[in-house]
Amino acid sequence: MQNYLLKNISVVNENNISQKDVYIKKGRIEKIENEINVKEKVAEINSEGKHLFPGAIDDQVHFREPGLTHKANIYTESKAAVAGGVTSFMEMPNTIPNALTEELLEEKYSIAKRDSLANYSFFMGVSNTNADEVLKMNKRKKEVCGVKIFMGSSTGNMLVDSEPALHKIFSESELLIATHCEDEKIIKENYRNLKSVKPILSPSDHPVIRNVDACYASSSFAASLARKYNSRLHILHITTEKELELFSNEVPLKEKRITAEVCVHHLHFTSDDYEKLGYLIKCNPAIKAAENKQALWKGLLDNRLDVIATDHAPHTIEEKQGPYEHAHAGLPLVQHPLLIMLKYYKEGKISLEKIAEKMSHAVADCFRIKDRGYIREGYFADLVIVDLNESTTVTKENILYKCGWSPVEGATFPAAIKNTFVNGNCVYGNSMFHESVKGERLLFTNE
Repeated sequence: MQNYLLKNISVVNENNISQKDVYIKKGRIEKIENEINVKEKVAEINSEGKHLFPGAIDDQVHFREPGLTHKANIYTESKAAVAGGVTSFMEMPNTIPNALTEELLEEKYSIAKRDSLANYSFFMGVSNTNADEVLKMNKRKKEVCGVKIFMGSSTGNMLVDSEPALHKIFSESELLIATHCEDEKIIKENYRNLKSVKPILSPSDHPVIRNVDACYASSSFAASLARKYNSRLHILHITTEKELELFSNEVPLKEKRITAEVCVHHLHFTSDDYEKLGYLIKCNPAIKAAENKQALWKGLLDNRLDVIATDHAPHTIEEKQGPYEHAHAGLPLVQHPLLIMLKYYKEGKISLEKIAEKMSHAVADCFRIKDRGYIREGYFADLVIVDLNESTTVTKENILYKCGWSPVEGATFPAAIKNTFVNGNCVYGNSMFHESVKGERLLFTNE
């Protein structure tokens, strides 16, 4: 394994930025000091003027393998991830077949072990009838990131609407419970009411159908179950101002039992963007009116929202076309979340330290990931070198998603990802990939 010495780099870590040398040895961070000189052979990278971030950890992606590989697969999407500075991901169970058994879950781990350039974990899926299978994961809580409950329907027909099943999982699961929260009854009623007066729907109708009430009703129900049973609940992709009242910033993240995620597209787009982008930004839960985006930013910065993710959910461009009922919901985003957030840093909306916290530190703390998420001696060297003096324009030619498109195509971001290290391996550098060494399975302390 190649060892590296990063010289004169600005380390963004734990609410601090300081110029250091960083020595990477045998896959881990060996030393962080003002000046390091080593006798053994290393690859030295002069990083003056650049910044070093802990690799981003994306706690919600859909890489579509197995069964939906015409959209994406673990190899292609992990490659896009590392090009964007995402060194670890947690993938959702709504593949085909759905990951509803221990055996099917392990098949996904086997694919990732063979193909993934990034580190990986996979959620165990919950259905109305597989509670006993889900609870087998209690004995494997150091090997699996969590269980996923779709409390609102999305891609994959995995809606869980059985209250006995929900109570059983919330009362007995020792793993983190991640939820997609939208109330199906409210969504169906909104759809019927709108169709009765507007037979042909448009993209801007999506947040009317999947509205604030649908999100809040489901999120508040999930939170009530978590409070009743003292479960570890993580509510994914919060989109509304109203839901923020469900979350606290009064205790440190490591002490929270109920945590929340916000996605980059809900921080970046508003319902005004449907006019230009149409169904390309159709996703569940929906991108909503601008006041919600403003509230999400406030909630992120005051720590009611704990982590930033992508909910990377690729579909082919043909699948994204109308009519409303045909256009699939989901956006491909895992190559660009760090660049999107660095845009907002340049605009003065968020600090570099807060970006590192919300995309790395807090994800590691929330999921209790072992030895990752921070730039610390002894931790795995999952690292990203960023140049804030360059820019990156997203073009069809440099989009790495298998689906071949991006909702941010044409945008220019005021930063560039120069190198991405995964377990000390420089997997991406100078726009080239080094794929001989694959990522590793994430492990969890659950302490």
